[in-house]
Amino acid sequence: MIGTVLCYVLLPAARLLQALRDAFFTYRKNVLLAKSPSTQIEGVFAATRGRSVPEEQEVLLRQWLEEGVGNLPASESVPAVRKVSVTLTSDWLEGSQLLMTSLSDLNTSPEVNQCPDQQHSELNALASSELQDHAVAELARLPSEDTVTVAGSAPWAAVVPQTDHQAAGCAGINVEVLNDDPAVLAWSLACDAETVPLTLPARPIQDSVPFYPVPTEMPYHEILWRDWEDLSVQACVLEQVSKNTPLFEFRVMSYNILAQDLVEQGLDLYVHCRPDILNWNYRLPNLLQEIQHWDPDVLCLQEVQENHYWEQLEPAFKDMGFACFYKRRTGRKTDGCAVCYKHSRFQLISLSPIEYFRPGLDILNRDNVGLVLLLQPVLPEGLGLKAVSPLCVANTHVLFNPRRGDIKLAQVALLLAEIDKIARTTEGSYCPVILCGDLNSVPDSPLYKFIRNGELSYHGMPAWKVSGQEDFSQQLYSRKLLAPLWPSSLGVTDKCQYVTLCQPKKLGRREYSRDFLLQFRFCDAACQRPPQLVLLEGVTDAKPVASAREHSAVTAVPKRHNYLSFLGKQCSGVIQHGLNLTSVYSHFLPQRGRPEVTTMPMGLGATVDYIFYSAEPVENKAGRRLYKDGALKLLGRLSLLSEDVLLMADGLPNPFCSSDHLCLLASFGLEISSL
Repeated sequence: MIGTVLCYVLLPAARLLQALRDAFFTYRKNVLLAKSPSTQIEGVFAATRGRSVPEEQEVLLRQWLEEGVGNLPASESVPAVRKVSVTLTSDWLEGSQLLMTSLSDLNTSPEVNQCPDQQHSELNALASSELQDHAVAELARLPSEDTVTVAGSAPWAAVVPQTDHQAAGCAGINVEVLNDDPAVLAWSLACDAETVPLTLPARPIQDSVPFYPVPTEMPYHEILWRDWEDLSVQACVLEQVSKNTPLFEFRVMSYNILAQDLVEQGLDLYVHCRPDILNWNYRLPNLLQEIQHWDPDVLCLQEVQENHYWEQLEPAFKDMGFACFYKRRTGRKTDGCAVCYKHSRFQLISLSPIEYFRPGLDILNRDNVGLVLLLQPVLPEGLGLKAVSPLCVANTHVLFNPRRGDIKLAQVALLLAEIDKIARTTEGSYCPVILCGDLNSVPDSPLYKFIRNGELSYHGMPAWKVSGQEDFSQQLYSRKLLAPLWPSSLGVTDKCQYVTLCQPKKLGRREYSRDFLLQFRFCDAACQRPPQLVLLEGVTDAKPVASAREHSAVTAVPKRHNYLSFLGKQCSGVIQHGLNLTSVYSHFLPQRGRPEVTTMPMGLGATVDYIFYSAEPVENKAGRRLYKDGALKLLGRLSLLSEDVLLMADGLPNPFCSSDHLCLLASFGLEISSL
């Protein structure tokens, strides 16, 4: 509920005029910001919006002065202390306009006391003089303490004015000039009567009108409550239980914790936040407490500031039982990615940090990084001769720029190639994979579909469309993706595999090195057509020519790979991968009928953070691949929130959540097999 309370103290005529002007505009703005769904209350103020500001002032002042100034006491040196409170409440509606509005205009109204016989004239003056309709007429006939509720609208309450001897028992509203979010102000004024101080502190009337602080208590833990969704009752898991096959259970968290340097470089993104909750000394304990509360076994963090990691985060994580690995972004960036795991649950097999920056390549000229770890689960004692597959965990933070989808795709392709190398087994299959990170792409965007469906036709696609973050379709010029997306010198195929590893070795071949054989490509014996070779015009009748361009291109081709085939696939405009990944989250809240969000830049909710995991494909339906759990089973997840809920809690960050992203948490079970 949004409540607006105006209390005024009668002042000498000159100051009264200015006080009434200021009070009118503050009250009018608060009403408009409330965005009440009531059509009747909207109608009352619709006419006042269309009139000029001076006309509104004159109408209001004339009505108030005619009825109020005549009641001034004879001696103005000691004004009569009589009070009236008029309260307007309206249903809370979410909206980024309210969240992002400056509070400076909302908490600058002075206080003036008026005589008791002015309460109904005030109500009539606040509404438009052109709309003295049934609702206003009903208010005029009410007794002093009655409250009327118009159908479909919020209640209007006229409170009995208190005299001097009654002031001690009068409930007061504290108002403080805070650099705070209007959502906090709105929620606080709507709190129950128990949260309002019972006495109004006596303060002398000075040249400046006194103010009293607004209680800013908000039940953040209730608003931001996140349920744990138990998915262990799914058919595939129940089938596993029926087979008495044990599972190695563990939790994975992905969290963009918002680097402090990025906060200070982009303060305009956090104008809705109080400065104190943006302080690192406030945020750090909140973040550590949240991580410790959910107790993950594997922790993937993004936007980890380097000095904070080495000085504070790593020591704290080690005390929690984590082994930690960190990769700072290249260039002059001060943040990076970290992967931590409980050393009591996993052992490290291999570690591969990834730098996406490649000198001389325009498509890979940014400083983003990633980490890929291969972990071996540690089975508890007493299981006998049991074994469990290794687990590949990847973490990354992809470029933000919405216009450069080509760079995002190339970065993801490099990450998938590294995962392909680390997770590939000797039999050619893959061990279970979990991919976490801030991908700066929304669900059902081309980049998201590429990861989930394993294929993307990108040729001719506008670069801004890849991530789906913003719509730049109205621009006259936009960068388009052309095939091949990256040069062959990168050493990555269109299947997101390193070309040196994309084909298994065949025994009995290549007894001589490739470089040795290339020396004889253009020798006389090699350039003579064998007599038994069928003569085909344009195919076998021409002799090879050793041009410098051909030589450089061929030598750049990786081992065991035909150059023409390699070039043809690169120019197809289609990229693929074979990891079979699906998302932990569905990206929609059926109970609320709204999409899930993981972040709220500038008050607008979006999903850009993900946890993908290995699954078994079932079928392709309407271009979308369907999956079922395989050896790695999803047992549960921490629910996400919708945009309207986050707006009620001041957006992100807020005093309860100290990052501009929500954490993602999922529970998995890995099949344990007999040796």
